[in-house]
Amino acid sequence: MAAPPLPFRFYLITDRLADRAARRPAPATVLPRLVAAGLRAVQVREKDLSPADLARFCEALLAALPAGHGCALFLNDRADLALSLGLAGVHLREDSLPLARHAPLLRAQLRYGVSTHSPEGVRAAEAAGAAFATFGPVYETPSKAGYGPPVGLHALEQAAARTALPLLALGGVTPARARDCLAAGAWGVAAISAVWAAPDPVAALARFEEALGAL
Repeated sequence: MAAPPLPFRFYLITDRLADRAARRPAPATVLPRLVAAGLRAVQVREKDLSPADLARFCEALLAALPAGHGCALFLNDRADLALSLGLAGVHLREDSLPLARHAPLLRAQLRYGVSTHSPEGVRAAEAAGAAFATFGPVYETPSKAGYGPPVGLHALEQAAARTALPLLALGGVTPARARDCLAAGAWGVAAISAVWAAPDPVAALARFEEALGAL
């Protein structure tokens, strides 16, 4: 049996500032329980931190996880730190250094995800050698308001039909909406507040697993 194009269908994105503002537990406190429940991929997206503080934040996450945990950590934008910390990969924004310009050493040792917002962006990510792309915002969500109005399921369907790249639908995705995203051609989904802000993050993750068929 051929290996799946991407070994996870759910991509959890950190937002420690929102957690702090809402007086929720820090990600390092909650993440071990989520990983124990089956979470397999996390994007560390803490754009306000200096490189040194970002390294410390990642180290705290790693220290909180048991040996052999099996959860891949992707660091937003900083391929150098991702490699230095032994993380699985890096996630590039639209305004990041383009993937094609990353050093061969980085490209050989890191798996790259890319944020995309249009079918053209998806095709560019695929051509550059990305392992996967997030696509959105599919639905309206405060965390993606700066990217303009939601692109909608139809745009997701168009993008998925034109690429072999695994797409993770992002932006306002809930367990109830995850099935619609899969039907539109997404490989999986990404989320922030749908898990971190839930009264019971582990139960929220379980609802995504039920909707997606796997994490």
